[in-house]
Amino acid sequence: MDIAVIGSNMVDLISYIDKMPKEGETLEAPDFEIGCGGKGCNQAVAAAKLGSDVMMVTKVGDDLFADNTINNLEKYGIDTEYTVKVPGTSSGVAPIFVDPDSKNRILIIKGANKHLSPQDVDGAAEKLKQCGLIVLQLEVPLPTVYRAIEFGNEQGIPVILNPAPASKELDFEYVCKSDFFIPNESELEILTDLPVETDEQIRSAAMTLVERGVKNVIVTMGSRGVMWVTKDDVQTVSSHKVDAIDTTGAGDAFIGCFSHYYVKTGDVLEAMKKATAFAALSVTKRGTQTSYPELEEVEEFLKERV
Repeated sequence: MDIAVIGSNMVDLISYIDKMPKEGETLEAPDFEIGCGGKGCNQAVAAAKLGSDVMMVTKVGDDLFADNTINNLEKYGIDTEYTVKVPGTSSGVAPIFVDPDSKNRILIIKGANKHLSPQDVDGAAEKLKQCGLIVLQLEVPLPTVYRAIEFGNEQGIPVILNPAPASKELDFEYVCKSDFFIPNESELEILTDLPVETDEQIRSAAMTLVERGVKNVIVTMGSRGVMWVTKDDVQTVSSHKVDAIDTTGAGDAFIGCFSHYYVKTGDVLEAMKKATAFAALSVTKRGTQTSYPELEEVEEFLKERV
């Protein structure tokens, strides 16, 4: 295995809206889609679509959504040996509202994701040991995330921690044990209590994390690009201008693609450049995983922008 994603799966319930209703108001929305999502599965699918061998450690419910989630992962060639059903529990779901400007608002109901435990990490240990990278998010219990980080450290496996959704309960002792900490600007604001309206403010906020011991902070900034901050340097990769239709899952697209190229090359800056292009292409289509491009599309997109 190239990459192990230990984290969440969700069923995306996507409503395309003209505007959000007020309290007590009922409005007609123009369109609706159901898709497979969850930050963990999104990141796994993004890496797998580019050719990485990926395993997924996650929990699904015993409802009608469970088999669909498992089948979807297997469709992309992802190892589902440790994708396990939880009896008497619903699968995680994510109602998503996308407005005419392609901006999204998301609710998550964790469902079976709440049952992913540190013991599940240890139970997958033999296969996890074969991986070159562990990727984590915060849609599963924090003790499970912490155990996965410890496991990576014990085995000498690099760890990416995506603090999404951001939680002030996150223990920075474990953040400092991760190799890459990848928030978006809003998550950075929540975790640092600092403004992030300008690039300089984002740099300053990220630097406070570095000063606390975080090795690499990579901040995804949407249309403003991506910033990589370490104790020695700050580098920025510009975004690509595209006609955005739906930004849902763009951050996961970045992380999945970054993971793929980092494992293949070990070149952080090059992985950031490829991931920025991959994420840009993802927002030009509706949905999350269904919007993720193939490897050939990414390469052609970058050729056109040389």
